[in-house]
Amino acid sequence: MSKPAQSWPPVDTEPAVPHPDAPAPGSKLGVHYAHCFGCGDEVDSGLHIQSTVAEGTVVTSQFTVLEQHQGAPGLAHGGLLACAFDEALGTAVGNLLRKPAVTGKLETDFRRPVPVGSVLHIVAKLDGVAGRKIYVSANGHLNAEDGPIAVQARALFVTVGVGHFTAHGDSDALHKFREARQKSGHRDWDINP
Repeated sequence: MSKPAQSWPPVDTEPAVPHPDAPAPGSKLGVHYAHCFGCGDEVDSGLHIQSTVAEGTVVTSQFTVLEQHQGAPGLAHGGLLACAFDEALGTAVGNLLRKPAVTGKLETDFRRPVPVGSVLHIVAKLDGVAGRKIYVSANGHLNAEDGPIAVQARALFVTVGVGHFTAHGDSDALHKFREARQKSGHRDWDINP
């Protein structure tokens, strides 16, 4: 017996309102950390996801599935696709709300195979906020912004203070991150943008 689908968000929420300093629609978003597997430009086998702010509470992202992203021969690995959605959803949270947040829960539904060489277009939307909890969802379209939906995801992110990263992260990596951000003219602990 199948159980009914849970509504999303699963709790009452307030509308997610972009921060006044959030990037404007049409803004291309840069790498938030050079060594990030999702968006970083210094990870050869990474996803190299590129994101753009859309209208309202939406961020679009895309990446090309490469041979090193395979699970089954010629197809993207499911865990790697979940990683791509985690990155795209987190990019929407961090850039639009301008708050450090971490993934609390991520659900992915795989609708069709994603072949090597295809481009996945991910449309992530902020769905609501309840205290420290931020609810987001996304659709992944194959090879075009209006292509068939191959993967869908929804996630719960939880806002955290900078102390979360300093207490649990690698101090050498955090120091290098901090130096790189300062050299590029960003604020010291501007984690997401």
